[in-house]
Amino acid sequence: MEPIEIGLWVTGGLLLMVVLGMRVAFAAGLAGMIGLIWIFWSKKGYDPEDFGWALSVAVKTAGQVPHSKVSSQALSLIPTFILIGYLAYYAGLTKALFEAAKRWIAWVPGGLAVSTVFATAGFAAVSGASVATSAVFARIAIPEMLKIGYDKRFAAGVVAAGGTLASLIPPSAILVIYAIIVEQDVGKLLLAGFIPGAFSALIYALLIIGLALTIKGFGPPVRGFTWRERLVALPPALPIVFVVVVIICFVYNPFGGDAWGTPTEGGAIGAFVVFLMALYQGMRWGQLRDALIETAKLSVMIFTIIWGVLIYVRFLGFADLPGAFSDWITSLTLSPMLILICILLAYAVLGMFMDAIGMLLLTLPVVYPAVMALNGGELVAAADSSFGMSGPMCAIWFGILVVKMAEFCLITPPIGLNCFVVAGVRDDLSVQDVFKGVMPFFIADAITIGLLVAFPAIVLWLPSLA
Repeated sequence: MEPIEIGLWVTGGLLLMVVLGMRVAFAAGLAGMIGLIWIFWSKKGYDPEDFGWALSVAVKTAGQVPHSKVSSQALSLIPTFILIGYLAYYAGLTKALFEAAKRWIAWVPGGLAVSTVFATAGFAAVSGASVATSAVFARIAIPEMLKIGYDKRFAAGVVAAGGTLASLIPPSAILVIYAIIVEQDVGKLLLAGFIPGAFSALIYALLIIGLALTIKGFGPPVRGFTWRERLVALPPALPIVFVVVVIICFVYNPFGGDAWGTPTEGGAIGAFVVFLMALYQGMRWGQLRDALIETAKLSVMIFTIIWGVLIYVRFLGFADLPGAFSDWITSLTLSPMLILICILLAYAVLGMFMDAIGMLLLTLPVVYPAVMALNGGELVAAADSSFGMSGPMCAIWFGILVVKMAEFCLITPPIGLNCFVVAGVRDDLSVQDVFKGVMPFFIADAITIGLLVAFPAIVLWLPSLA
């Protein structure tokens, strides 16, 4: 049996294990090990005496690859970004953000829901974890919306959808993972996420306002705040701005000259700054312990997925499946833009059965080379040539599109993680309630993705300046 055939059989087995409910990390690691043993044993003609040799080589490969990849400095960004989010919660920055957004924005139709969206976007600027964002605002925003008569399902949907913004708005753990997989500049990818993330929040807000204008009693505005009350609400939220400036300056110096350091250093300093703020706000030892434990749990989950998938990715290299898929894609008579749209739709389907990080780790080693092989036809012609879409810029554009699809997967049934988190925090909500509440946001995400595809400048303007 040829290596490509082995690759297809093992990949089919992996997908079956995932559909049956096995965790992506364990399914990928197991499939990768079986595939490596199969590949090495096939080279010896399936001689029973050589099975031990094939097993030994596969075990050594499986042990070396994850360590060599995970020990990279770039991945140290992930726990620091997650820690920033949890410390910000204990520093009271989330409540301050929500209160400021409520006083300044809640007067519009659907104002409290719109305020929640912009508050989650602001919190996303200091938190790299969508799950943490959803959990925090489920405690803060949903009770406020219920008090003035919002449907509990829609209130939960607003929080679950708003939490996805942390996937795009830096610091973003998923963007870091994408950059490492495709070997692109982490700093430029983080920069590229700012405008699309803010753009997504704006589309969400417009959707809510539209629903409030067309459905009577859907989302009553909240009025009565004086200008003094609005101005008083701003200073407690300013630390968020300070942390964002620190991180940006370590990725790209907007004041001119070289960046102040690496993104890793920016993440560490951002975490330290938020830690000092939390201490100033009176954070106790128990709260610090909880923040560290939650950070460790989420970091271990992400790294476990990375370890398992890297074993499978190593097997894919021996099977030459990425190269075969790339050749097949480029041989199609369809236009490159249509192929790109089909790939994005495939991500929407996969997201119904896999978590976002696992999905990217499993698919990008195969899909990314194929997309880059299209970089020369209509895919590039669709973009503004002034951004130099050949090579790295095309990789950044595709990365933002894929991460936006990963955001979409965080709220799609049956395993939309953000929906489960919101339901877990609230005793009065079921997972089905949350899934019903996020349905309008599918339309908003589809509009956002369409505009990002049609107008790459939304993605590429900031990284083109770096």
